[in-house]
Order: sequence, then structure tokens, then C-alpha cells
Amino acid sequence: MASQPSKKPKRPKKKPKVTKKTVLGIGGVALLAGLNAPAVLGFAGERYHEYKIAQPGYRAKYGSWSALDIPKEFRTNAIHAALLHTGKVLIVAGSGNEQKKFDKGSFDTVLWDPRTDTFKRIATPDDFFCAGHAQLPSGRLLVAGGTARYELLDGEVERAGGGMRVKNENPDKAMRLKKGTRFRSPSGVEYVSRFDVTVPRARRTQKITYNAAGVMRPWVTKVVPSESRVFVEAAEAGPGSITARQAQYEIVGLKGEDAANTYGLSEKITMDKQDFQGIRAAYEFDPKAEKYVPVDPMDKARWYPTLVGLDDGRVLAVSGLDDVGAIDPGDNEIYDPRTRKWTPGPKRYFPTYPALFLTQGGKLFYPASNAGYGPATKGRAPGLWDLETNTFEKVPGLTDADETETSASVLLPPAQDQKVMILGGGGVGESKKATRRTAVVDLKKDNPVFEPGPDLPQGTRYLNSVLMPDDTVFTTNGSADYRGRSGSNILKAQFYDPKANRFRAAADPKVGRNYHSEALLLPDGRIATFGSDPLYDDQRNTKLGHFEQRMEIFTPPALHRNGKNRPVLGDGPQETDSYGRATFATTHPERVSKARLMRPSAVTHTTDVEQRSIDLPLSKDRTSVTIDVPNDRTLVPPGWYMLFVTDTTGTPSEAKWIQVR
Repeated sequence: MASQPSKKPKRPKKKPKVTKKTVLGIGGVALLAGLNAPAVLGFAGERYHEYKIAQPGYRAKYGSWSALDIPKEFRTNAIHAALLHTGKVLIVAGSGNEQKKFDKGSFDTVLWDPRTDTFKRIATPDDFFCAGHAQLPSGRLLVAGGTARYELLDGEVERAGGGMRVKNENPDKAMRLKKGTRFRSPSGVEYVSRFDVTVPRARRTQKITYNAAGVMRPWVTKVVPSESRVFVEAAEAGPGSITARQAQYEIVGLKGEDAANTYGLSEKITMDKQDFQGIRAAYEFDPKAEKYVPVDPMDKARWYPTLVGLDDGRVLAVSGLDDVGAIDPGDNEIYDPRTRKWTPGPKRYFPTYPALFLTQGGKLFYPASNAGYGPATKGRAPGLWDLETNTFEKVPGLTDADETETSASVLLPPAQDQKVMILGGGGVGESKKATRRTAVVDLKKDNPVFEPGPDLPQGTRYLNSVLMPDDTVFTTNGSADYRGRSGSNILKAQFYDPKANRFRAAADPKVGRNYHSEALLLPDGRIATFGSDPLYDDQRNTKLGHFEQRMEIFTPPALHRNGKNRPVLGDGPQETDSYGRATFATTHPERVSKARLMRPSAVTHTTDVEQRSIDLPLSKDRTSVTIDVPNDRTLVPPGWYMLFVTDTTGTPSEAKWIQVR
């Protein structure tokens, strides 16, 4: 527990006159210190700090932070953030971890334009709180999953609940059962469904058989019942409705053939803690029309899933809590944007929100970063996943391997190097553990092994990490304990240099951020930070936390040093030609040193598997620069990218948007 501050001494009745210059200068701080007045000293020290960080020399070395003034009607709980190819940022809250909003069906999405700092509220058809998302080749954003029901903790459960498998033996008719449908056991105990459920028609199969003489017999037709699952609660409160036995339940209200063909089979129904439950809904957000467009739902309900784009433009959905709050056993599925439908994917178990990076050659690399649910002994080892053979090759060498939950991880720039870094993290669940560990693995090696990287300043969970156009990684915020508990927010930021394998300091943010926070790179080269959802607002953990709705913008040092003389790209195409090339006008090609193609972020829970930076060969003449995009789609997945060029000092241009097909 933190120590209590000492009582402030009384201020002297007469204060010496202090000039503005003295207050802001070091001499002023020394003078005020001599007055033995801690309150005044604290004020003066703060004034001096503000003066120091506002100086051009300081900003040119460390960068600067600024607050964004958000009109009250557009403030929301930023759970997810995605940069669209229009340059606008989609900020998704859904119910925003607020049960009252969930109960009212009040779901939020806000669209922010960083160029004008204007906002627009977007109609949100489902609760996308804790959904998954991925960029599509068209520039639309796929959003899938979300919240069907909030959790009930131990002691809060009043009615027994669990899964009810609903069977349909009618091959000619699907059955739709409304929320509130009652299932009655042979002993008369009733359970009530909490969601609508549709049970498809049963499936007919036909089989050819032969008699002993080898003569074909008439076709044998068999009906295979279909099945869906729905969460149910006991109609009566108390432990009397608990059951661990499977029984067949009649569906109250059904008659005739419907009653004969449709029935329930209970799973384990208990009064244990009931976790969040997911939804199957899926949508594409259209950046031009600025609206959600419904597509076919997933086969499985998912809450806390990861969506990762593949080299052919399809998207793999992995993990999540299902429609009864159980972690998905590995029933992954793939979305095809051409058909807007889902098909089964390779089966493999992961904890929720696993970080999965598409690597050159098409395998997915799992650095063991994840954000929550799942046992400590399963799915925690890093490795390479071959989707075609559905094999998983473990990668050794990671220290503090029991502290990968709530860690950050990135595919280091440039992507051609095929190096992945993990940063910080903590123990499983509400553990107080937090590690300073960073580690880097080179996936181009025959036998890749994690190698230690430089330590973070302290043990850090929920660290946000953003790739920069100059090939550095900007990391910021986080906390030293679970969800910022005990006032453990870390008001620090730093740059990681992959070439030098070291950190260097950046200006400190003023707003603390932990769980449910995000950071992403903007097209103008700045970084936006959002969100934070602490358990408590004080060091003693007595005051319940409130969601942080302020936004801060970080301006990197290079933009302070050379912002008025940064490289400029003029007119050019919005997609590459058949050779993967694109030419842009520029009045000063001599200022252009490097080019990077940077995929826009789609980030939540410190997990951002979308961002990647590709080194582009370039050529120049007196009036233009031409970039050459690699045609390997496992390295450059199809979609929209930001094109940055930098000068020899690392100062970036503003981005041009270009589509890779």
C-alpha cells in the first residue's frame, strides 16, 4: 500500500515577489525550495517542467504530446481503433464495457478525421465490444464477433445456467426458437433461453447396400439430426436447478411433428461464474459510405477473437469465448470477401486475442502474446503454424514464458527481415506479475530461437507499440499491475531501434493508459493514443475506475526538427501497375532516401496483427520517384497501404494511399 503524503505546512502570509523569468528558470526553483513550502515547490516544478518540454531543443530530441479536444457528444470508450484508407479513424466501443449501455442496446462507433479533428457518430447494429477486426483488400474493415452477454462473477449468479443443445430431426424444416423459449426436463424443471436460436433442417444421407449375391438393394435413406446451441438459465432461482446429467428436454409450446422432431439436450448447468458470451455477427465497414454492411455470420460465436488477413485476401478468425462463455476449442474459420461467407479453417487452440503474424511463405507466427482467457498450461508456447498441414513448430528461447499475457508484439520493420519482437507482459489472469523482458526472433533462420532484447524500464503490461516510417518502434504507456491496479500506470514512452537493438527515451505522455487502450500511426506521421479501463482510480484501490475518454497525440522528434522541410510526394497513382510499380512527382527527389509501404492498424487489447512495414526499392529522376512493390503476397498482403518516403535523417513525408491487389 502506498504511503500517505505528509501534511502540507502553512504558507507564509507574505510571499516574495517572483518574476515570470524566475518562476520558469532554475534559479526560481532553487529560490522556492528555500521557502520550505512543498505546495509552492510542486507548482513551480510543474511550471518549469512544462517550460522545459515546450522548448524546441527538447521537442527535437524527444518529441511532444498534445491533447485533442473532443466535443462531449463524441466522447466514447475506445475499445477498438482502426485506420481507414480515407485517412479517418474508426473508434469502436460497442457497449464499451458498460453493462447499462448493453442492457439498453446502446452501442457506439465514432469516426474521427485527424485532418480536420471532426467527428461523426456511426449507427452500430450490434455490440462489437471485444470483437475482432481485419483490413480487407477492398479497403473495407471486417468486424466479427462481440458481446452477447456480460459476465456474472462468483456470488452474483442467482440462477443455474449453461448450454442447451437443440436438436432438429426434420429434414424439411428449420426451426427458429425465440429468446425466452422454455425447455422442460422429465422431472418438470424448466430452463429459459436467453437468445434466439435457429436450428437448421436435418440432413438426409443415402447409402447403397448389396445382398450376399452382390445384387444392389434399394437406396437406404438416413436422417442425421442438425444441432445448434443456446445459453439457458433456470426459471427458478437457487441451486435446485443445478444438473450435471444429460437429459432430453421437451420444448414448451411445440406441438405435433415439431414437438416430436425438436428437443433439447442439456449440458452441464451450474451456478459457477458465468463468463462473457460471444456473438456470431459479422459486418464489413464501408469507409466510403461510412456504414456497417452485414455479411454472413460466423459459424461460431466469438468474444475476444483475433482476425488475421491471409496472403489471398481471406481472413482467418481464431479463438474467442463462445455462446455459452466457454473458450473455443480450436474451431477456427475463414472469411472470403468475394463470397462474404465463412468456411471451416484448420483446427488449433489458442488463448483469446492471440497475436498471429503472417510470415513470408504463408505460415503464421504466434509469439505467445495474448490478452486473456484460457488455462495457463495450454496454448502459451510460441511457434510457427503451417495452415496447409496444420502443424505447429515450437520456437524456444523465450524467458519469462509465464508472463506473455497482455504483452505487446510486432513484426519488426522492415518486414523483409522477418523478425518478431515481444515486449513486456504479465502473468495469467489477475496476476500481479509483470516483466521487463523483450525478445526478438529471426524467422529466416533454419532453427529460429528467441534472443534477449533490451529490458523495458520496468515490468509492463498493456504496452502499445507502433511501427514508424523510419523503421523504429514507438512504445508507450501500460501499467505495472493488472489493469493499472494500485495506481500503477506507467507514464513513459520510448523508441526501439531494431538496428542498434536498444531503446531511447521519448517525451512522457500525460494520460495513463492500461487495459482497453490503443495507439496507431496516422498518415501525417503522428501517433494517436486512445482509451484505458483501470480497475481503480487510486493507489489504495478503494475508488472504482472510470474509462479514460481523453485522446493524446504524439508528434515525433523528426517532425519538430524538420517538419517544415520534410520530403513531399506529389501526384501519383492509387494503385501499382502490372509490374508492381508506381511513380510520384516530387520537386526535390534528392531529399528522398528510403520508401516504406505501411499497412494501416486495426488494434485492440494491445493486439495489432495488421501493421507491417515493407522496404521498397526506389529509383529517382529529376522530377519523380518510382517505387517497386514486391509481388510476394505473403510479404505484402493485398489491401490499402500508406506510402511514406523519408530523408537521410529519418524525417517522413506525409503518406500517400496506394492499393496493392
